[in-house]
Amino acid sequence: MGKMIAIWGAPNSGKTVFAVKLASAIYDRYNATVLMVSCDNTAPGLPSLFPNFKGDDLFSLGVPLSKTDITQQEVVKSIVTLKNKNNLGFLGYKDGENKFSYPTIDHIKAYTFFEVLKSIADFVVVDCTSILDNILSDTAVQEADEAIRLASPTLKCISFFTSQLPLYAEPKYKLDRQIIGLNCTESNCYMPVEEVKTHLKEVSFTLPYCHEIRQQTIDGDLIRPVSDKRFSAKLRAIVDKVV
Repeated sequence: MGKMIAIWGAPNSGKTVFAVKLASAIYDRYNATVLMVSCDNTAPGLPSLFPNFKGDDLFSLGVPLSKTDITQQEVVKSIVTLKNKNNLGFLGYKDGENKFSYPTIDHIKAYTFFEVLKSIADFVVVDCTSILDNILSDTAVQEADEAIRLASPTLKCISFFTSQLPLYAEPKYKLDRQIIGLNCTESNCYMPVEEVKTHLKEVSFTLPYCHEIRQQTIDGDLIRPVSDKRFSAKLRAIVDKVV
């Protein structure tokens, strides 16, 4: 069975971009079969990840989740792949879909879905929503082999965690085992990095700002490696830690 890595945290902390980069780095570094899941059905992730894809080239994870039985065959049909990277796949919701587009699922079905994914891939990277009222996100954080709690160095991020972390104090969320990461989504010189690190305390890694990634986001080309050596070295260290 594969290993599941859940990524959640504050809004606008770069969770989706980080999840894509992490999944791609694991794929490249370990020659592994990797699936990335975008759980958000409020602002579906696939259209922003693949803006240049035609509608017929994108599939929705809502389809296999709406089946009575979730099978490998149904899940595989919903995986979005890229040329020359057949063992790197993406699942998410399509443009125009929302939480009412498909029947509501429970934790049992979400758990079954992730078990099927782990039977297909060596690694499953789950891009969770910030608020864990999304069943897929909630289940992923609970069941993950590794959970990364991502923050950005802003006062709003501190406010988010001060407000929300008490809601997830139950042992099932394993907050004490989560890896805390700081992601600089804006130029470091304008962000209170050290102050936020002091507040968050046990920060395991800090990803530096990378202008190249900002451009890739605009171009819809996040799968492409970056030439920024500082960012790449930090990402490799994270990959080695979670793998």
